[in-house]
Amino acid sequence: MAIEINARKREAQGTGASRRLRRMGRVPGIVYGGDADAVRIDLDHKDLFLSLRSEKFHASILTLDIGGDKQQVLLRAVNMHPFKAQVQHIDFQRVSKDRKIHMKVPVHFVNAEASPGVKLQGGVVNHVLTELDIVCFPADLPEFVAVDLSGLSVGHSLHVRQLPLPQGVELALHKDEDPVVATVVVPALVTEEEEAAQAAAIAPSEVPASEQAAAKEGEAPAGAATEKGKPAEKPAAEKKEKK
Repeated sequence: MAIEINARKREAQGTGASRRLRRMGRVPGIVYGGDADAVRIDLDHKDLFLSLRSEKFHASILTLDIGGDKQQVLLRAVNMHPFKAQVQHIDFQRVSKDRKIHMKVPVHFVNAEASPGVKLQGGVVNHVLTELDIVCFPADLPEFVAVDLSGLSVGHSLHVRQLPLPQGVELALHKDEDPVVATVVVPALVTEEEEAAQAAAIAPSEVPASEQAAAKEGEAPAGAATEKGKPAEKPAAEKKEKK
């Protein structure tokens, strides 16, 4: 099912005009590309914000309705407020059915629990990539790429070039590039002895700060015992003063 969003042309431009639009619950944006000039638009913030929460919205051909003029577009950029849940600006790019597009599509991992590494060897799956760079015609654009982990064992990895891709879809990779998509590893086990050693290593010192300072200067703290269990002798200068 195609996703359709409504927009309207905007004539005013500049920082002040964009602020006024946001106060009215609108989002300034632009649509560009294809054989037409760039057009400034604005959209309803509430509807757009809800659409952005859908994964499909980010990796699908969208129908942008600008006052009755419907165009096929891709979402290219979204600027969010630094700390508010507010869309500041949005960019769309027109697409032509006879021109290939370069897109990032999400990865969906399946059958992890059935893999030998997880089911028989006690391993866990490490997801290295969450999306793929692909090139295809708009009609062939997939919503996601499924990655089957059913044959993965501990210590083995699945690479991008090993993935079966939908018809008409190519990977956007350099000549020798073949990144890891997922791997199965055995989680490290920490023994009780190792936990005790780690706790002792990070425990705060129970020696008073005055005694620590004295130890750094090479002096024995007052009342400290010598090797034979006797109190440390006082300096010679103190003995002469008492005499």
